[in-house]
Formats: sequence, C-alpha cells, structure tokens
Amino acid sequence: MTTTSPHRTAKKNADRATRFSAELFEAAQAVGEIENRSARQQLEHWASIGRAVSAPGSTAQSRIEAVFAGTLSRQELSVDEVRSFDAQFDARAEFRMAEADIPARRAAEGHRSFHLDGEGNIVETHPDGTQTLVDA
Repeated sequence: MTTTSPHRTAKKNADRATRFSAELFEAAQAVGEIENRSARQQLEHWASIGRAVSAPGSTAQSRIEAVFAGTLSRQELSVDEVRSFDAQFDARAEFRMAEADIPARRAAEGHRSFHLDGEGNIVETHPDGTQTLVDA
C-alpha cells in the first residue's frame, strides 16, 4: 500500500500564483460581481469552461481544429463553435505575437520599428535595441 505524506498532499493541493492581464482581471471582476463571484472565482469558472470546451476529442474542438487545419470552413461551424474558434484564434495570435518580439528581431536585423506600448504610446525601437517614446 502506498501512502502520501500530509506535507506532500498539502503541497500538491496548494494554490499556484499566476499573472493575468489587467484587462482580463478587470473583466473577471465586473462579471464576477454580477455572478456573485470573486475575480478569482470568475477566472476559475472561465478556465473550467475553456478546459471542457477545448478538450481533445470533443466534437466541437475537433471541428474547430479542422478549421485551423484548413479542412473545414469557418462558415460550417455552429454559432457556439464560431465563438470558441474566434476566442482560440485570438488567444493563439496573442501568444504568438508575445513570443515573436518583432521589434527586437527587427533591431537585430539592423532595422528600426515602431509599436504601441501598454499605455498607447508610440515607441521606436532602434537597431541597437534601445527604445524611445515618439512625441505625438
């Protein structure tokens, strides 16, 4: 018989800290108030729904993956599948953009680039990697 120490069980069941965008957290606070949930409870609720909807092997997820693969048209999805597809598309695009770090890559190639920072300011990235705010 295998036993688990109480310390190990407590550690396994402990909450994990993570960061969310301010926009997502504020949306969770607003919806949570309406649904009588804390922001944390609302985020957990959304996560559990997302996990169920995007579970591998579910019919809806299989159809959505077929659209991503190009073997099914988005127009063939149901209204609920389109909502899920659009959310997954946005999440995938946001993740890839965050990983891409286009200004740094362009700087490494000797080019300058411009982008908006989190506060809506125009930022110029120079070929040496330094950044300056552009006066509007």
